[in-house]
Amino acid sequence: MRCPDAPVYTGERALLKELTGYELTRGVLSAMRRKPLPALDAVLFDAKRVAVLDGIVDASNLGAIVRSAAALNIDAVLFSSACCDPLNRRAVRVSMGTIFQVPWTVLPENGLALLRGYGFAAAAMALVDDSLAMDDPKLKAIDRLAVVLGTEGDGLSKETIAACDFAVKIPMAHGVDSLNVAAASAVAFWELRR
Repeated sequence: MRCPDAPVYTGERALLKELTGYELTRGVLSAMRRKPLPALDAVLFDAKRVAVLDGIVDASNLGAIVRSAAALNIDAVLFSSACCDPLNRRAVRVSMGTIFQVPWTVLPENGLALLRGYGFAAAAMALVDDSLAMDDPKLKAIDRLAVVLGTEGDGLSKETIAACDFAVKIPMAHGVDSLNVAAASAVAFWELRR
């Protein structure tokens, strides 16, 4: 047993529901202490492809993005302070636990400038006139690339887009203007992989 001193309690489903406020517990609950957030240096040490999430507030979207990041070989995920908690139980569940596999931390307010100091170019996922198509060869040629994804409703701010090296979009068909941020992240991570 890895944690022989950890107490284990049992309870009826009704008690578990009363403790959590949710019916869906799968019969197991856990309370843990959070580890301190890792330093940016540690998270970015060997990273070539990172995801920067700016203001993702929906826990399902955040969890799906993290799951895609893990599955599609993104080296680290960086969250703005405006994102929902990556350890929110819904985010953890939707990520299928990959939030515990992919290195991540919270990016300070001047995060894009810091990333540039680490040798990263930043690609803003944005529907602006001068956006590059996602399959533009110059994007894949970049050694260290940060894919910046914005909040569900408004996307990235003009200031954030201007602070990035490129604006990038997924070409759409049939008059559809964009994908949900979680779906867009999967396409971007696959297309921009090393």
